[in-house]
Amino acid sequence: MSKLTENLDANFELFVEEVRDTGQLWGLRYGEDWVVCQSAEFEDADVMPLWSNEEDARQHCAEEWADYEPDVIDLEEFLDVWVSDLDEDEVLIGPNWNSDLEGREVEPIELAKALVDIGEE
Repeated sequence: MSKLTENLDANFELFVEEVRDTGQLWGLRYGEDWVVCQSAEFEDADVMPLWSNEEDARQHCAEEWADYEPDVIDLEEFLDVWVSDLDEDEVLIGPNWNSDLEGREVEPIELAKALVDIGEE
């Protein structure tokens, strides 16, 4: 059962905690394509939703994303490759969006810092 709630900040914290513990992030993939959608917060911005576990990612494989499947991304690869690529492409990250596709939209660098504890006391 999903731990995601209407509390978007709590969902973000859960994402960071679970990804640190497992070393994995989950996106939705169909062939070579990953789900990316328009930002609800920023005009002319795209967001790549990611989840901290396969179950929560799989719940979103419906409607226009029905052909997609959850696919794992290794944390080390995400930090080494994905963060810079997404930042270069000006794509935001949507960590642990809930069933209503609501959640925070963060810069890839901001998420990377949270995942590796940079700046935390």
